[in-house]
Amino acid sequence: MPTDCISYQESGYFTPIINDYLDRQPQLAPFYNRFPTLENFGAQIEEKKPNFNPAHRIVLVESLHNQYKNFTVSAKTKTHIDALAQENTFTVTTGHQLNLFTGPLYFLYKIVSAINLAKQLQLAYPDCHFVPVYWMATEDHDFEEINYFNCNGKKFRWNRESTGPVGRLNLDGLQDVYEVFAHELGLGKNADTLRQWFSDAYLSHDNLADATRHLANRLFGEQGLVIVDGDDPALKQLFAPYVKTELLEQRSFAKVSETIDDLKDYAIQVNPREINLFYIGDNLRERIVFEANGYRVNNTSIRWTRDEILAELDAKPENFSPNVILRPLYQEVILPNLCYIGGGGELAYWFELQSFFKSVDVTFPILLLRNSVLLATQKQADKANRLGLTWQDLFRKPSELANQKINELSKFPIDLTAHKTALEKQFDDLYRIAEQTDRSFSGAVKAQQAKQTKGLENLEKRLLKAQKRKHADELERIALLQESLFPGGGLQERKVNFAEFYAQSGDALIQNLLAALDPLENRFDVLVL
Repeated sequence: MPTDCISYQESGYFTPIINDYLDRQPQLAPFYNRFPTLENFGAQIEEKKPNFNPAHRIVLVESLHNQYKNFTVSAKTKTHIDALAQENTFTVTTGHQLNLFTGPLYFLYKIVSAINLAKQLQLAYPDCHFVPVYWMATEDHDFEEINYFNCNGKKFRWNRESTGPVGRLNLDGLQDVYEVFAHELGLGKNADTLRQWFSDAYLSHDNLADATRHLANRLFGEQGLVIVDGDDPALKQLFAPYVKTELLEQRSFAKVSETIDDLKDYAIQVNPREINLFYIGDNLRERIVFEANGYRVNNTSIRWTRDEILAELDAKPENFSPNVILRPLYQEVILPNLCYIGGGGELAYWFELQSFFKSVDVTFPILLLRNSVLLATQKQADKANRLGLTWQDLFRKPSELANQKINELSKFPIDLTAHKTALEKQFDDLYRIAEQTDRSFSGAVKAQQAKQTKGLENLEKRLLKAQKRKHADELERIALLQESLFPGGGLQERKVNFAEFYAQSGDALIQNLLAALDPLENRFDVLVL
């Protein structure tokens, strides 16, 4: 079976709003700026360039040099950072949580999407420079979402308490995780590399932000990836005017609420609060709440009058942290960004923000669905071939696939649709006879039709059940293969850590992804390693 792909829409794993976006349905057009085509980036450049403050570039470059000061930086990354000072340099950005050891596979796919898009744009628009950016979600506080990863069917969890921004967490307790993981990896050069990467990242740095930067830089630094930590006083200073607007006008709540009403035909991803800001410290991240007499920090005794909170913002902008509604705006204010690359859930909440961006005069980026990939070993591909399965078959729900294979394997038809159709025609004739004689006869005809139709349905179920028993061994092999590719009935990329495949393929894993994934193609790739 060759390496293959299917469209996102055909995969069955994307929501109606994403499928409609990919199909460019007109009802979604008001909720995004431009659809991601190579040609549309020209107009996006022309819109973004005059609408991005050149002074922000200087602050950005200085902040990045400071963030990277204790790290080994590739020549390409350094060139990209320095280029950001120039008015013809733009970014394409993806963001992700600080998951332990990168978390699930799609961490890699997001970053590869950004790197490959930057390369394509460089070829298409040679007068500009394009920088792939990974925005670390250092100010998140959902520790339970990031404190583990799954590899070889086992969960490796970091057990500790966390109350503040996760990027500031010290790395106490990760020595224990390392020892268990190192033992599980077994022998081999690739296993040694993984052990070294984990140790260098998590046992040699002071906090989770630095550890994550180190690991992402080790994986993608040679590709010129630039990693941004938004938990930075200088960058927060650039965002302070928008924080002030949020505190005084609550504009995001009004605009996003209006958009949610307009998106009522779709499931809403996030709902805005009256103020979409947190107040943060090393061990604190709590919502700022607006009250009649001023402001307070939820679950604390911290309170301000209007003048006091503005004074606090002026003195310590780094203490004000955007939530999911405002974080995209923060990103677009400090980066000369053209495109945000995210998963389906992320794009769904970005659709809620277009009118809000317009109200604060910030260019809304192009939204691009990140690449999705199913990784398979050659052994799995060979097994699928022997079972007569295509990749499209394997994306089907297990019950649907089992029924499909039973129909293929049976020497006689199990689907009795033709018989049901013939039966329906016979009863249509009886209804006509009833209409011409005694209409009360129609009730008896209807009851008999229901009885015989039910009988055919029961017979169909019994035939299917009997054939499943007969072909149980083959069905079990199919189920085991499907479970190995779609663990727990879900997408592999959302559950399995990259280490499971790196242990087998080494650096070829990253190189194959870089070579195969086209971020502008609407496809769910299948790669046989």
